[in-house]
Amino acid sequence: MQDRLGLSDDELLAVLDADPLTVLTGELDHKPQLPILLTLTEEAVERAGEGVLRRWVRAAGRHGRPIDLLLAQDFGAFEDALEDLRERGFVVRAAR
Repeated sequence: MQDRLGLSDDELLAVLDADPLTVLTGELDHKPQLPILLTLTEEAVERAGEGVLRRWVRAAGRHGRPIDLLLAQDFGAFEDALEDLRERGFVVRAAR
């Protein structure tokens, strides 16, 4: 997940709401976020590739920046943003 989305260590811990020791030991069975997020992002990786997904997660879109949604643990909004990515692709707009 960290590599797939290009998350820093601190971002990963915040998204999973976990401490470093829990992540290092792989004792995340009680954390449903990881398998859900891996499943949600799997199609995006297959369609667009990890490089695009890493750029997309930090780009502003209709739902805000996906990284901010993850850090706020707003997984429903993150799923909506992924749906937009699936339907519309990665849209880059010029800054105003």
